[in-house]
Amino acid sequence: METQETDRLRQEVEAFLADLGLLMGRKERRQHAQEYIRGLLMDGKRKSIEPLSRRLPDGNVQALQQFVNQSPWPFGKVRASLSRKMEKEIVPEAYWLIDDVSFPKQGEHSVGVDRQYCGALGKVANCQVAVTLDLGTEESSIPLDWALYLPAEWVEDERRRKKTGIPEGISFKTKPELALELIDEVIDWGLQRRVVLSDSGYGESYEFRQGLRGRQLDYVLQVGGELTAWTKDPHPKEMPTKRGGKIPRKRFYAEDLPPSKALRQIAKDLPSKSWKNVTWREGTRGPLRSRFARIIVWAANGLLQGKTLRVEPEELLIEWPEFCEDPMKFWFSSLGPKCSFRRLIRTAKGRFRIDQDYREMKMEVGLDHFEGRSWQGWHHHVTLVSMAYSFLVLERLANKKNFWVDLASCPPVDAEIIAAVYRHMPHLRSKSFHQKNSPG
Repeated sequence: METQETDRLRQEVEAFLADLGLLMGRKERRQHAQEYIRGLLMDGKRKSIEPLSRRLPDGNVQALQQFVNQSPWPFGKVRASLSRKMEKEIVPEAYWLIDDVSFPKQGEHSVGVDRQYCGALGKVANCQVAVTLDLGTEESSIPLDWALYLPAEWVEDERRRKKTGIPEGISFKTKPELALELIDEVIDWGLQRRVVLSDSGYGESYEFRQGLRGRQLDYVLQVGGELTAWTKDPHPKEMPTKRGGKIPRKRFYAEDLPPSKALRQIAKDLPSKSWKNVTWREGTRGPLRSRFARIIVWAANGLLQGKTLRVEPEELLIEWPEFCEDPMKFWFSSLGPKCSFRRLIRTAKGRFRIDQDYREMKMEVGLDHFEGRSWQGWHHHVTLVSMAYSFLVLERLANKKNFWVDLASCPPVDAEIIAAVYRHMPHLRSKSFHQKNSPG
């Protein structure tokens, strides 16, 4: 990277992190945050701390190691402020995307590492897995919050907990439970509630869908074709009576209900008039078009698990291209009939960038290059990666829209520290650091 370009990057990162860095406390922490993020953004195959430091003119391996792994700056507060900042820059039609991302690892000492399904490798392997909540559009997505998944063996192993610094209050939680906790956290941060999208790993969890309904959040969640449901309200019109008497029971049981069908079979039983060919958006190679149907169903997994007295109706969206022998994809939606067919399909397809964006985070800003082993170090690293990637996304959107974004003017959205930002960096009041034609 040329000296002129390095100086420009330094100035832009300083401006972008002005309010975020203050949340870290000491001045040297703010400086180390800028160094680390510049290192993540600069060219280089490996972006763990040592090679990253060597590429920085002001890099210090020992100082950055201490900043990421031991320094007690509050990653949660930084993520909250970053999320509010980015929400103001992303178009209102953005979704909340629930996903998980894996980090292949050697050995057994990094926090949360275990033999489990690794999406990055497409098989069971030694890895860490994180549940993520992203803000996504059809152009980009950026991570808002992270939760490291801890297998039960880790939670129950006091030796490993102590060695990696897992906080005492952390207990075992499933991935859908962690996803709901992330949603609660960003709501507490004051972010706007949005439609939630996810793959079948979360969509098939009745508890997850119930959790979203309880939080008054709409969703369009992918599910598998083997999940079962009813196409008519399965609840008896009258509550069955207790055995040998006339007193109505207080709850339904599975045997009170008619047999349910797999979603795949429900799709095959639909009449031809139920199917419509719909173009939902323009792709890079032309219009995206397929055949879809939408019907109301009552998912069986909620009641058959014995966790509830009643099953709420949901809309089932089905994609079955005419050239395919079987239905291709299924989604449960809570958006209701007021959502147009095209809008429903476009929303269901709104996750298409997420895998690409996480691959890019790994390649461009070193998401999976962290070599530390501690709970705090891991959370600090993914927070700094979120900051670096958010910076990158804003720059790309500015270039794509053919206008310059003044990164210094991306407002410090936490009102209580606006004055502090300008007190520490008064030059940000009037100076723009992001100009297309920097004279050098």
